[in-house]
Amino acid sequence: MATKPHDISPDTTPGEFWDNFYGAEDRVWSGRPNAALVREAAGLTPGHALDLGCGEGADAIWLARQGWRVTAVDVSQVALDRGAGHAASEGVGDRVEWQPHDLSVSFPAGTFDLVSTHFLHSWLELPRERILRSAAAAVAPGGVLLITGHAGFPSWVTDPDPDVHFPTPEEVLTGLDLADGEWDVLVSGVHEEKVTDPEGNPATRTDNTVEVRRR
Repeated sequence: MATKPHDISPDTTPGEFWDNFYGAEDRVWSGRPNAALVREAAGLTPGHALDLGCGEGADAIWLARQGWRVTAVDVSQVALDRGAGHAASEGVGDRVEWQPHDLSVSFPAGTFDLVSTHFLHSWLELPRERILRSAAAAVAPGGVLLITGHAGFPSWVTDPDPDVHFPTPEEVLTGLDLADGEWDVLVSGVHEEKVTDPEGNPATRTDNTVEVRRR
């Protein structure tokens, strides 16, 4: 999350906002999968994965290349179309289903062996805790829920918004309201990632990751 946009109309829908965000450039993100996904999912047995807030599809494509069937979800049709194009060019287009959802309104049907969501943050109103509880409910027995979020602003942000609160791993776990005795906590912690800033210079970003397995 960088500087808060100042020109968001109160009538702007999430789909419009994120379509404009992705439509402003030919490619917004690096095309590489999130490091926490690679780190935590590399040893899992491939099955059916749900990627919430998939953006341009790097995580979904990486999972498909590991042998997963993937349902990739985003509110932006621009992002979904771009992800589908990338998946086709990578030869895994038949392993990924792209679904448009405003997760505050609708949620994909079914259960999944892996539910993964990375950086589910928004400058617009977003019922994040409710969405993450829905994500937990979609995990099949023996399956895994993987949540990565920002723990603070990246190193290049010199004037961070003091009103922005990034949930801690403990707050994420509390908000999930997991039933006692039904889940194992595999990961709950904060970690620093080495990244590049918008100018391409070395930088750091602090994130947190929560990974839980349904028994």
